[in-house]
Amino acid sequence: MELDHGDLLGGVFPAGGAVCRYGCRLDTDAIRGAWTVLAHQKIARHLRHLAAGLPAQRREAVAVLRQYAELYAGLPGTHTGGDDWMLRGRLFHQALTEAIWAVNIAHAARTLAAHSDTPGLDEVVPFLQSLREAAGAARGELLRKGEARSNYTAWLAAAEISCRCAADLINGAEPDAIGLAQEYGLAAHMRAAVHRDGWEWEASTYYHLFVLHAYLLALRGARPERLPDDLAAALGAMVSALAGVAAPDGTLPALHDGPYRREAQAAEIREVAALATQLFAGAPLKSVAQAAERDSAAALSADLDGWFADFPLPATPARHTFPDAGIAVFRSAGVHALLDAGPHGGGHGHQDKLSLYLYADDGTAWQPDPGQVPYAHRNLRTYYASTAAHPTFRVDEREQQPCDAVLDGDTGRCEQAYDGVTATRRVVTDRSYLLDILVLDAATERRLTAQLRPGTDLDVVAQGTDRARTVWGDGESAVLTGHHTSRPQAEFTVVTHPGTADDPARSRQGVDWSLTGRRAVFVSVYQSTETAPPIRRVSLSERAVHIDLADGTVAIHPIGA
Repeated sequence: MELDHGDLLGGVFPAGGAVCRYGCRLDTDAIRGAWTVLAHQKIARHLRHLAAGLPAQRREAVAVLRQYAELYAGLPGTHTGGDDWMLRGRLFHQALTEAIWAVNIAHAARTLAAHSDTPGLDEVVPFLQSLREAAGAARGELLRKGEARSNYTAWLAAAEISCRCAADLINGAEPDAIGLAQEYGLAAHMRAAVHRDGWEWEASTYYHLFVLHAYLLALRGARPERLPDDLAAALGAMVSALAGVAAPDGTLPALHDGPYRREAQAAEIREVAALATQLFAGAPLKSVAQAAERDSAAALSADLDGWFADFPLPATPARHTFPDAGIAVFRSAGVHALLDAGPHGGGHGHQDKLSLYLYADDGTAWQPDPGQVPYAHRNLRTYYASTAAHPTFRVDEREQQPCDAVLDGDTGRCEQAYDGVTATRRVVTDRSYLLDILVLDAATERRLTAQLRPGTDLDVVAQGTDRARTVWGDGESAVLTGHHTSRPQAEFTVVTHPGTADDPARSRQGVDWSLTGRRAVFVSVYQSTETAPPIRRVSLSERAVHIDLADGTVAIHPIGA
């Protein structure tokens, strides 16, 4: 879990060590090093606030920039620390970390350049040039390695553009962010790394936001109507993708690698939403920003006003099916569901094919993607990327192989997770319920399991040898009911598993639903307790699912696989 950072701007590491939410304190060289990095990043963001402030604050910002310029000029060409795999920076171990810092440094300088009462800013120009050159060298190394789609590449290009624009403005020239996006490879990255359906190629909520943030920060001062059509379309689709997967209250699912819940990420979401509102009409991420305010209510940087020139573009309508990323969104009977059936997603993919995530309209995470812990926690990182951590299927108590699935409308199909096993998962919506049909077919007799992995309390009520009923919720938020049946009969076993990645120490009750055979059909019907008419019974024949409702109607759905 995240440690309390203490007063990052104060420059003093917390006395006794950084504290976790359970009261333990940690103080090691690695933690102090990470804290120092966070402090420098905090200072860079704070400089943006100061640069947009009163004259005394602007003078303070110039003084700090000049101190950084002097420090940076005395550094070697690359940092001598860090691990061998790292793409090294100069002030920081990693070039990516330095690029993020440099973008904020550059925007502080750019804001200051708009004021005539900030003497000494010209001394910062060589510093900005050095930052730009370092980012360019690192980006060139990535391109030589064939990593043109890397999220590192986006931020390195953003650093080059931001530093060049700031230096140009200080020198009296008019910045051209759109032209520089072509020159420094940001446009090429956008064309290579963003799917046609709008998702960044890794299909991770966190990295999608991360890359979109870099794009929006780099394009400061651009006139939206002058963006090349393909770049405007890509940016619009990226914003639309976030709006499409968000629950009605704006809660974003933590798909694949990325924090489940973190204050810093919430702040980033709010800044992305604010920038998207200036680029596209209609505040397309308004609810997403409002949901993020629950975790970060800090004031947004004052320099965001007027980030883009002139009028915003029409927003891209939110969509709910993403064939390239393999994500389908379903909304029915107070349930917001996502089916994950796409490519593995590279180094940030999880072994979670055909997972089904369930949220309430108010954002209650009944069955969420659990997210990911910070990467230094190797054992926990392995767990949160595992099949065992996700509401998906498992065979012979083993992990899925890293693989791709295919989404076809309301159905996901996976044939590569286990040799000799084909899995299909179909989601059906009705005004009164959401139906989930998971079918596993094996060439030989195997142990076939469907997993429920709640993010809330779960109560299981047995209703007979061939069916069960579940109630999901913690008593303070929305409540979900589930009716479950299988063919052949399967064991519905309650298991304990770690909670979401924001607090691995908290355990939750889940279900392993298992049988031994060559074919298994697992059927679940979900319904918010506020929905009428309630479900009385769910049964399963060889070819169809029968759902009896309290008003006397019976719905019949084909199994379809």
